Amino acid sequence: MSPSQQNISIISCLLLISVSLCYSKLICKEGHSGPTYESMQNVFERQSFRPAVNLSNPTITNISFTLYAVLGVNEKTQILTTFLWLRLYWQHEFLVWDPDECDGVTRISLPVKQLWSPDIIVYEFVDDDVSQACPYVYVNHTGHIRWDRMLRLVSSCNLEIFSFPFDVQNCTFTFGSYMHTIRDVRVSPALTFKEMSGNSKRYLEASGEWELVDILGETSILQFGIDEWDIITFWVVIKRRPVLYVVNLLIPSSFLMLIDILSFYLPPHSVDRASFKMTLILGYTVFLLIMNDLLPSTANGTPIIGIYFSVCLALMVISLLETVIITNVLHHSSMKYQEVPNWVRVVILKHIANLICYRWPEDAQLHPSVPQKDKHENTNSSSSPYIIQPASQTPAEHSTTTRAALPELQQICQYLGDLHAHLNSLQKENELQEQWCHVGYVLDYLLFRIYLLLISCYALVIICMWCVWISHS
Repeated sequence: MSPSQQNISIISCLLLISVSLCYSKLICKEGHSGPTYESMQNVFERQSFRPAVNLSNPTITNISFTLYAVLGVNEKTQILTTFLWLRLYWQHEFLVWDPDECDGVTRISLPVKQLWSPDIIVYEFVDDDVSQACPYVYVNHTGHIRWDRMLRLVSSCNLEIFSFPFDVQNCTFTFGSYMHTIRDVRVSPALTFKEMSGNSKRYLEASGEWELVDILGETSILQFGIDEWDIITFWVVIKRRPVLYVVNLLIPSSFLMLIDILSFYLPPHSVDRASFKMTLILGYTVFLLIMNDLLPSTANGTPIIGIYFSVCLALMVISLLETVIITNVLHHSSMKYQEVPNWVRVVILKHIANLICYRWPEDAQLHPSVPQKDKHENTNSSSSPYIIQPASQTPAEHSTTTRAALPELQQICQYLGDLHAHLNSLQKENELQEQWCHVGYVLDYLLFRIYLLLISCYALVIICMWCVWISHS
């Protein structure tokens, strides 16, 4: 290239730079505060074009937000509804003026519809934004634009409800340009993630059911085909306040379970215990139906509190079955006048009773009763201190009296025999009832302790699972 051609190219470049600088700088008139309307009208007419003198340089957009409220969490549809205060910054290279020439004006507000704005969206957005629009932006004399707006964000989120009501949710907000690739628009956080988290906690810590744990984030590049987009990914970690559900769900359920445990202290031979347990199961079922609206529902899984309620109901049914078994042992077996089998005496009345430390009453009879015949003989063989001697009579008178009283004596002896047999049967029934009562009491003590062991282990497992889940979250 000759020296003349080099000079011509240098002069043309200088002219192009000077024209672009003059073209991008707003004009101020004496006596007017700020740039003139005529100079800004040229900028408004070019609102469809990205405000860059050199289009090969991308427009840098800075993003920050403040989480103001969590409006709702729909576990069934996996949707999180939040309210954000969103702030965007970008550089408009055509909105530049000299404050000295414009009466010291360094910042003005302009309608956002008259300016180019970056098409920043949230990729998890699943519904229309119905929040109130902010129609104006602040423009600095250096061309730096700040746009504050409110955003009602309805976003998809993978909600884990297994540990409800002690659950911690981690939802993702991905900000980026919808159309402009990395060559046209670059995004970066306007504040540090720690500052955004601190600002959000000040507004969210005393509002609603959810508590903000932290806001984390990172910048990355999204690649799709041959195009690349610059994005910022925010992880919003929120934790549910469980006081409402503990008071309305866990405490009443625990009270009903405690009443079911105390019902074992009712007499096992009384039918009131079975009716009491059936009434308790009915009340617990009504409680679950009333509280069903407070439980989250999702097709992905069942929360552990739902499993807790189901197992509590199953334990109540098992408790009722135990009462039915004990009642059958106490009433059905004794009414058939069946002797307690020897293996029952050895296994239940001896080994199991010693195992559960069952205290026997002082008058307990654990051995077979003495045959009634021997008792009768012993009774007859015993002499009475009072003996009635017949009066002295002649043989003829005695024979006549004996023949006259013989039918009456036979009838009296028959009555006495029937009475003796009835008393023996009653005594035998009482002895059998007493023996089977001891069998029922031992079984009742054994099943009651097994029931307590099941409830204690189950409560420990539930508490440990909740604690482990919270610590991992």
